[in-house]
Formats: sequence, structure tokens, C-alpha cells
Amino acid sequence: MSYFNVEKEVKEAKKSLNECVDFSYRYFKRGEQKIAFVYLKSIIDPSLFSSAIYFPIQTYDDKFTFEVIKNDLIKCVDIKEVKKKDIVKEILDGRVILLTNFSEKILSVDLLKFPTRTPSEPPTSPVIQGPREGFVEDMQTNITLLRRRIKSQDLVMDVVRIGNQTQTKVCITYLKGVANKKIVTLVRQKLNNIKIDGVLDSYNILYCLEERPGSLFKQIGNTEKPDIVVSKLLEGKVAIIVDNSPIVLTIPFIFIEDLQNSNDYYTNHHYSSFVRIIRFLGLLIALIAPGFYLALQLFHYNILPLNFLITIADTTQGLPFTPFLEILFIFLLFQVLYEVSLRLPSYLGLATSVVGALILGDTGVKAGLISPPGVIIVALSKIALYTIPEQAPQITVLQLVFIVLGGSLGLAGIVSGMVYIGNYLNNFDSFFTPYLAPYSPRINEDLKDALLMNPTYSMRHRPRSFSPQKKERL
Repeated sequence: MSYFNVEKEVKEAKKSLNECVDFSYRYFKRGEQKIAFVYLKSIIDPSLFSSAIYFPIQTYDDKFTFEVIKNDLIKCVDIKEVKKKDIVKEILDGRVILLTNFSEKILSVDLLKFPTRTPSEPPTSPVIQGPREGFVEDMQTNITLLRRRIKSQDLVMDVVRIGNQTQTKVCITYLKGVANKKIVTLVRQKLNNIKIDGVLDSYNILYCLEERPGSLFKQIGNTEKPDIVVSKLLEGKVAIIVDNSPIVLTIPFIFIEDLQNSNDYYTNHHYSSFVRIIRFLGLLIALIAPGFYLALQLFHYNILPLNFLITIADTTQGLPFTPFLEILFIFLLFQVLYEVSLRLPSYLGLATSVVGALILGDTGVKAGLISPPGVIIVALSKIALYTIPEQAPQITVLQLVFIVLGGSLGLAGIVSGMVYIGNYLNNFDSFFTPYLAPYSPRINEDLKDALLMNPTYSMRHRPRSFSPQKKERL
């Protein structure tokens, strides 16, 4: 009895895949028995196909049965039976389909293989001490990096597929019994509600997960380092791994996280506290320095020291621009240079930055178009911006806002802007977590790892900001 016309089934599969150039098949015939192998040669391992599937079947000298092929002949670990309607989906997942005319069952064998880079130190998160591995674009490799660090049966990894065309695998990862169940449920609901043609990177789903999509402020954590993701999982957070992306998302996120760095946990806690204070001061300088300088120059010059006031008056005398237009011009000039250096090839980007910063800046001062204090203030704010590079996009926008406030309303505008932002963030919740925790609301236990850092052995409890199920960790 013939169950499948294998030639017909192969033609239907080829037609369903639009006769793509990498569609491949092979037939094996012995007497009345026929076996067809269907796959995409671009995403399978051809040598493994030959050694683990085709050669054992070719050298078998007895009558074939489905059970013999499945249990004895195929030398692969991941083998499963599939239905006829799933053939195309399985082929696209990098599996070899076995069709026979002597059985109604269909076998699917995982031989997926495509080019991947090896884990290396990510360029966005260099460390002086500590692990240097970084995530890559292969989900299975990223899962391995996490499994290597968390050998627990409570580590849960649920995979969903998102994207009508790409069918991208997205893995929801958390520690069962530790992560807040409400957060896990909400994350899963938001992922299931995403309707999109394709997911190319984790950032394609990041904005769909945000609770306030229109907000300027960062609401979801992201990192390229496995040790950071593991530490967040142990705190009770949820991680989202997206296939084809080296960026892993972590939920929930609070503002204090960007003042922290993985280097802090591999060095003396006194030094880590000092560095965090420096980062916070850098954040304030980056945020308000240009606007504050402009407010003093235009409205409150009487509170400046006399010598400094004379210096500013001497250097700004005869400039063709008003102070506001001067600062705005310098700000935009630095931003243009940054964008150019970012997109040019590396061997041109550095040269362009040096030429732009030195020649344009120096020439502009000598030509009397801009003043040295203006260049110094804007340059200082741009340098301070990268004490917290994760917040750079948001702070850059706020820099422009404070320039406008300082140039139009003076210190009253600066103070009003700070009060508004503080009040907005104070009422900002994301995934049941206060954005300014552990300071607002004040959570004394969590202050051990906030702006000031206590020794690791004193952090006996998980951060209560995230409401984990298990409070104690030490």
C-alpha cells in the first residue's frame, strides 16, 4: 500500500516555497520503497545530512520500516513526527523532511546551521574586570550562555513566534518562584498582542512592550552581557531574548539601573559609590549646563564673579549671534559631528571628529563667530553625556529643551523644567514598578545598591522595588 506519492509531495513543497533557489531534495529508491529528503540547502549542515541521514539509509541492506528509520538509522538527536500541513514550516526552520511511500508518518530532523559569530566582548559594554563574553545573533547560543551561569530547574524559557513574515523566535526567560507572576503575565500578554510583519531586532518589539509608548524616557532595560542578564534574573526580572539580535531586554526597568555598571560589582564598593556619584553629577552637567550658562549670561549675570563676567564680556564682544543663537549653533555643530563620525567608516570617523572639533571649533573662535566659553560649556555637556551612555538619546533631547528654557526664562525656566521632570518621573510606573525607586518611594533595603553601594555580602534581600516572590537571596 502506497501512502504518499513522494514526487508529488516534493513538487507541492517546492511550489509552496515559490521554487526558491535553495530548495533541495533527494530521492532514495530500493525496489518498491521510495524515500524523499526535502530541505533548504542554505540553512542546513550538508555534511551532517550526508553522514547522519543519507549514508546510514543508503548502506542499510534490509527492508525499510518507519520505526527502523526513526529509531536505528538516523543518527541525530532532534527527531520528531510532523503532520503534512507543517512540512513547509519545518523546512523553513532548517529541518530535513523525510517522506516515504510505505508509511503515513512524516519525519522532521533538525539540521539547522547558519553562519554565526563567536561570543566576544561587546563594544557597548567594555569591562576592566569581570566576564567579557557578549551575546550574539543566535538565540541558541545566547540561551547556552545563560544556562552556563544558571544551573537551576527553576529557569523558565518560553518561546513565542512574532512576525507574520519572519516568524521570529522570542524567548521569555525568568526564574520560577522568584519573578513576580503579574509581571510575567503582563509581558506574555503584550508579546502575544504584537501584530507585525517582521521582527529584525529586539528594538522592533521594545516599543510594543512599553507601557507609555509616547514617553521620552527609557522604560525597558537592554544589555549585551550575559552576566548582567543573569544578575537581573536573580533579582526577579524577566528577560526577553530575540533571535537574530545580540540585545537582550529586561523588564521591569528603573532609572537607577543606568547609574550602575557591571564594573561596580568587580571592584571595591567605596570606589563604586564614588564613581556612581560622578555619573550622577555628569548627568546633571550634561542636562542643564548649556541652558544654565545661557540663563546666567542673559538674565543673571550679576551673580557671576566679576573676573569671570569680564572674561565672558571680552570673548563675546563683537559676535554676530545673540547668546541664545550662539549656544544653539554650537550644540547643533557638535551633534552634526557626532552623527557624521557615527556613520562614517571607522578609519574616517575618527579623522572627521578630530578635524571637525579642532579645526572648525578653533577657526570659528578665531573668526569671531563663536566664543571660547560657549564652546567649552557645550563640549563639557557633551562629554559628560557619556558618563551614562544608555541615557544619551533622552538627555540630548532634554539638553535642547533646557537651552530653550534657559534662553527664554532664565533660571526660573531651568528650575521649572527640573521640577516638571521630577514630578513626571515620580508618577511614572512601568510594569508595577516605580521609576524612581528606591528613592521615591523610599525603600531602605534597596538603598544598599543605589547611588551609594554597600558591600555585596550585606545585600541579603532581593530588590523589593520589583516585588519578587522570594525576598531573601543570601
